[in-house]
Amino acid sequence: MEEIQIIKTGDRVEQMCVTCNEERGHIVASITTKGRITRVSCPICGSRVPYKKGTTRRASVKAGAPYDRARTYRKGQTFVHPTFGEGEVTALIEPQKMDVLFADRMRRLIHAHA
Repeated sequence: MEEIQIIKTGDRVEQMCVTCNEERGHIVASITTKGRITRVSCPICGSRVPYKKGTTRRASVKAGAPYDRARTYRKGQTFVHPTFGEGEVTALIEPQKMDVLFADRMRRLIHAHA
């Protein structure tokens, strides 16, 4: 028996970003009353586009290891922060800072900190 997933605004789905020309996790921006995704937003370029069927929802079991500020991260890695939950590194800023996309918003965290 197949498990039905309830998708809500703020969840992540995989989709090809036309602007960035790269497949990545997008944020669900709007859904219908029946729970069908209608629009998604790219966390990198900010484009908001219609959702295309056939893409898969990123499972939270693939979130990765717990966040460790001493560890060095790279763009695209996911981890679980104890306060903010599952996050994906979207950009590396300076040698020891990174932008991380969480379900609620983008946050700047430290990494590679001894």
